[in-house]
Amino acid sequence: MLSNRRFLILTTALAPVLWGTTYLTTTMLLPEGRPLLAATLRALPAGALLLFICRRLPRGDWWWKSWVLGVLNIGAFFALLFIAAYRLPGGVAAIVGGIQPLVVALLASRVLHERLTPRIVAAGVSGVFGVSLITLQAQARLDTIGVLAAVGGTLSMASGIVLSKKWGQPAAPLTTTAWQLITGGLTLLIVMLAFEGLPATPLTASNLVGYTYLSIVGTAFAYVMWFRGIARLNASTTAFLGLLSPVVAILLGWVVAGELFTPMQTLGIVIVLGSISAAILTKSPAPPDVNERLVKERTR
Repeated sequence: MLSNRRFLILTTALAPVLWGTTYLTTTMLLPEGRPLLAATLRALPAGALLLFICRRLPRGDWWWKSWVLGVLNIGAFFALLFIAAYRLPGGVAAIVGGIQPLVVALLASRVLHERLTPRIVAAGVSGVFGVSLITLQAQARLDTIGVLAAVGGTLSMASGIVLSKKWGQPAAPLTTTAWQLITGGLTLLIVMLAFEGLPATPLTASNLVGYTYLSIVGTAFAYVMWFRGIARLNASTTAFLGLLSPVVAILLGWVVAGELFTPMQTLGIVIVLGSISAAILTKSPAPPDVNERLVKERTR
């Protein structure tokens, strides 16, 4: 029987595994040249669905906190993610995210006072090296704007992870996820209308299938699992699980899209999985019920 921590790690890992399908879904099912539309239709319907289920709005300072987290974790991240997905070959945009665990570990050591152990640093460096092996073997032109967008998205989500952990969650993960998806989605809607406008042609059946999958499975379900993990695991552990996304993306690109896959990329994947294993074996210094205690204190 799995321990509670192992089960929590496995359920949290579902989120980056599902996110790894974003790049293939984008290139195969979504209309070209509409990254902001894709980001908006991924976030807003998912947030509306979760808000309909939980039927609870933020209170007090959680109005502005939800907006900040919504922009970092959803709004800015989604926009940059889809720009990168449109401008880079499948999997490469996600691979840039290999720097995220190291960034989160550094931020968490300063903001959350989590221990930045040699083991975590070594695992972070190994993760970057592993994804670099995968990237360098990809026979594709790297677009500068696409790479910058991928890096910007990584930094945005890294900041969001640390702030989410610092501020805690005043309600169940489903509820706080709804708030962030709504605020992030509304921000994306404003940006989309300003820069892209509404679609000039009707969406096809394939487009609708792609958007529905990304919104319900890749966002509503995945983010509830992700924020649940953030609440109960330390920030570094959660961030390292995010490395599963590029692994899934590159494997799907090879199996489904017929992209080149070399022995060096295989070595890179092995190194990445090793770095994840090393990081998650480092136990969180905080007990698993810390966030639950904070919630009880705030709701008295």
